[in-house]
Amino acid sequence: SGTPVIRPTGLVKTDDGVVRQPSARLDIELEVGFVVGVGSQASTTISVDDADDHVFGALLVNDWSARDIQAFEYQPLGPMLGKSFLTSISAWVVPFDDLRPFLVSAPPQNPVPDAALRGTRDWALNLNLSVELNGETISCTNFADLYWSFAQQLAHLTSNGAPTRTGDLFASGTVSGPTPDSVGSLIESGRAFLANGDTVTLRGWCEDAEHRVDFGDVTGTVMPART
Repeated sequence: SGTPVIRPTGLVKTDDGVVRQPSARLDIELEVGFVVGVGSQASTTISVDDADDHVFGALLVNDWSARDIQAFEYQPLGPMLGKSFLTSISAWVVPFDDLRPFLVSAPPQNPVPDAALRGTRDWALNLNLSVELNGETISCTNFADLYWSFAQQLAHLTSNGAPTRTGDLFASGTVSGPTPDSVGSLIESGRAFLANGDTVTLRGWCEDAEHRVDFGDVTGTVMPART
């Protein structure tokens, strides 16, 4: 958090052909990240209901995205330079034990997922999230609305035997709710993309009548591309 966001440069398809230029469609992605505490060996799997044996804690993630660079490069192999220029995270990791009081039932899944992605416990996290642009709140959402839980994500990641290590960070993907004011990126909202000088702040907190757990914030200010 606080690292300047230097506007990335890359290949973009224009009416005049493919040119290398600074991104004109710089965007954010509001995400939640999870840090592995106890790793898993290669060729083993982690079940959904064992996720908390391996996850140490959670933090906020802004997966900055250059949509025009991404649009040109993502076929056939997916995005690279449209994402790789910067990822911002919050200043501390919230231990998973502090989050247990806020675990809730996940939304129904239809069709029923593969057996490797089914669990018997509540894995959705009642985590409030917000996005501020230049001091104005433009979106409020909740992590519990995601279709897939972080426990399912970890189970899927290891389902082919991929190992995990202590300190590994995996992020949720964009957290967006069901309404226009609960989206986790500008491209979904129809707003203009980020201009030089814009400051974006992501915030997160869990709260009930007895507890409040603060995730802090992730802030970044857009700076001009290097020449």
